[in-house]
Amino acid sequence: MKYLVKILKADTGVGITMLEAADAVDAERQAVAQGHAVLSVTHAPFISRLQTSSTARFPLLLFSQELLSLLNSGISIVEAIETLTEKEHRPAVRATLQRIVVGLCEGKPFSATLEDAPQAFPPLYAATIRASERTSGLSEALTRYIAYASQLETLRGRLVSAAIYPALLVAVGGLVILFLMGYVVPRFSHIYEDMGGNLPLLSRLLLQWGLAVEHYWPLLLGLVAALVMGAMQGSVRRMVAQRLVRLMWRIPAAGERMRVFQLTRMYRTLGMLLLGGIAIVPALDMVTGLLSSALQTRLTNVTKSIREGNTISQAFEAGGLTTAVALRMLRVGERAGNMGEMMERIAAFHDEEMARWAEWATRLFGPLLMLLMGLLIGVIVVLMYLPIFQLTESIR
Repeated sequence: MKYLVKILKADTGVGITMLEAADAVDAERQAVAQGHAVLSVTHAPFISRLQTSSTARFPLLLFSQELLSLLNSGISIVEAIETLTEKEHRPAVRATLQRIVVGLCEGKPFSATLEDAPQAFPPLYAATIRASERTSGLSEALTRYIAYASQLETLRGRLVSAAIYPALLVAVGGLVILFLMGYVVPRFSHIYEDMGGNLPLLSRLLLQWGLAVEHYWPLLLGLVAALVMGAMQGSVRRMVAQRLVRLMWRIPAAGERMRVFQLTRMYRTLGMLLLGGIAIVPALDMVTGLLSSALQTRLTNVTKSIREGNTISQAFEAGGLTTAVALRMLRVGERAGNMGEMMERIAAFHDEEMARWAEWATRLFGPLLMLLMGLLIGVIVVLMYLPIFQLTESIR
């Protein structure tokens, strides 16, 4: 939750800052830790939360890259975080970095300070840092995470790029249909109002829609506004996204690709954790949240099987968390003793496969979507002009 905290600063007087906190008490504690006197704490308004949602997200990849550069130059961890804090101008990010500095000065391990800010640092990141503290390999851990995050961003960018063209087609086609049904059809309705009994069925339905839009447009406009506001709510977006994901899983081709995508992300994360010195069973527990509910159940069974003494390849094969390529490479990794590296190779192989599939799907889906939009617009136009054609034929 986001809270507006009214504070008293020694240099500038009364001010207001927005903090991400579990509750009002946590928000007040954060403000006090930053050296401010707290005057009041209130929930942030909805509009304010929308305005800051995109800017308040902690830039974890950039933070890791800059921290690695400072550490490689010989600066201590405390001085490096202080340097990043001084150059940061976003209040939420700056507050997070200040809390890390305070924790380090109190003698806490770096991983513990990260765990105190779960909204900025996911458990995977904190676990990787915690494992590196045992071997004094913080730079190596940051390097591995940067490579891991960069690869995920590359794959995500490929998928987003593949989805841009279909999304533009849907948006433009939807606007054209909305213009026809909300502006053009109501005006044609008056032309055909006196011919109601002689119109074809579909044209009569179109006429009734046009008259309804003209008489009840304030109600329809309010309904559209309510839907837009509802879609902007985080809970509604999550619910819609979950329903879409369930629908996609039921489509054979798309469901299989989504399964491979989730398995790829799981293998890449497991590879990073294993290379960082984390054992396989704790690593499996950490990656559970990366999978859908159905695959989470399978992963639980896989973890149980490995605890009982089965090999990783046997457990993954029995749990249905492999592909033909992944199973072969897991067996090779077990024989060679480089399971972490082999899991990263599995992820890289399927990354390329997903990129090729996304490019193929875009080339196929784009023209089909354009054809569908053209047919819908054409049907509306023909239904509008069909009575004119009918009247012309009767005159002849």
